[in-house]
Amino acid sequence: MLVDEIIINVKAGAGGKGAVAFNKNVMSLGPTGGSGGRGGSVYIEGVADIGALNKLKFKKDFEAQAGQYGKSQFNDGYDGQDIVIKVPTGTVIINQETKEPKEIIKIGEKILVAKGGNGGRGNFHFRSSTNTTPKQFQPGLPGEQFTLKLELKLIADVGLVGLPNVGKSSLLNELTNANSKVANYEFTTLEPHLGAYYEILIADIPGIIEGANHGRGLGLKFLKHIERTKIIFHLISAESSSPVTDYKTIRKELETYNPEFKAKPEYIFLSKSDGVDKATLKKRLEALKKYNKNIKALSILDEKSLEDVKVILNNIINLKKK
Repeated sequence: MLVDEIIINVKAGAGGKGAVAFNKNVMSLGPTGGSGGRGGSVYIEGVADIGALNKLKFKKDFEAQAGQYGKSQFNDGYDGQDIVIKVPTGTVIINQETKEPKEIIKIGEKILVAKGGNGGRGNFHFRSSTNTTPKQFQPGLPGEQFTLKLELKLIADVGLVGLPNVGKSSLLNELTNANSKVANYEFTTLEPHLGAYYEILIADIPGIIEGANHGRGLGLKFLKHIERTKIIFHLISAESSSPVTDYKTIRKELETYNPEFKAKPEYIFLSKSDGVDKATLKKRLEALKKYNKNIKALSILDEKSLEDVKVILNNIINLKKK
């Protein structure tokens, strides 16, 4: 099961304390205590693996290495080793203390989430003309520590939305061989599935129901995954007794959750079109055209209708290249 939200604890390493040491060589007397090393920091880095948060399910505490203590003969302690935590691109990092959100958008992007403490100065740094044998030193500073909430919001080119059991998973499988679970009952998909149609990433967003934007069902868990989707493919079952009502239900949930959905390009597909007669299909297509002219009948059993979908996807690919 895809883990798309998790809380972890991160602690950066403390800086090493400075040393108090003196040169014992004749004619070279004086302080030689080196400074402590900097504590290791904690970073979060974006990767392509959408299941990267699954690996954090059983390890939720991360502590970077402390800096080494300063040494004699002007030798500073080594810096502590940093920790890098891998998360999927599209992950929002929310510091639970400051409530400040940060986002990982690109593969390889790295964000500092807990800074290591500075090392303390050794007694060599306290020497002066009036203090030739200083015994002062500084302890290392503690590293930052925070509790972080990691929340995955998928970044896909195309998001498949619709009420439960309208054929989203079947379409994704036909286009991408994603092997999404398919069955004839509500909530077929219990987690988002991804597939790639050439360089286009398609996300099958689990069935949204009325009241999802208020948390009904698993609505909020699913709605957040389409928030960053660039283009919406809205599937409505031709077998529905009221396709227009179905359309309005999903649009209301999307736009109530985030008004920015109004500006996203949308294509409507009247799915399972092989399940109704031609007259009924035509009537329902005409009714939906009043809300969006980008509408087509769809049946995964009809190669022609699948080709129509591929034409749209190919046009999206061409636009990405410009």
